[in-house]
Amino acid sequence: MAIYKKQLTTEQALQKLRHYCGYQERCHSEVKSKLYNLGIFKNEHDAIIATLIQEDYLNELRFAIAFAGGKFRLKQWGRVKIKYELKNKQLSDYCIKKALQQIKEDEYLAVLKKMAGEKFALLKDEPRLVRQKKTADYLLQKGFEMDLVKGVVGED
Repeated sequence: MAIYKKQLTTEQALQKLRHYCGYQERCHSEVKSKLYNLGIFKNEHDAIIATLIQEDYLNELRFAIAFAGGKFRLKQWGRVKIKYELKNKQLSDYCIKKALQQIKEDEYLAVLKKMAGEKFALLKDEPRLVRQKKTADYLLQKGFEMDLVKGVVGED
């Protein structure tokens, strides 16, 4: 016995997506995924997305800036990891570049140094070279650039 979902009208889907996009910034790929989950036919996707863009519910540049800022401030991700995640969400290179420019260089370096210091101190029982290697690996995994990590870890 198959269970069929009730088909939403375009207007009902649009209303659900207005709420979905109003709650939090979204990118086009997230909205498309939501449309598939709602069972909306593919030929209606472009019209719905176009309406959301016209009504300013959907703006990829605004999403990219909010995403990059949030991941940097809250999760302390580096630019490499943020860029990778934005590319994964199929954002344009222009949006990614603009979003990464919003991260202030002095704040970025301060977070990098703070994280390096905390990780290095946490590994106090290890030999110095092992501490440096583990600290560098940790910072690279968080998405910081290799040249910055080398500079910071070399200071310890």
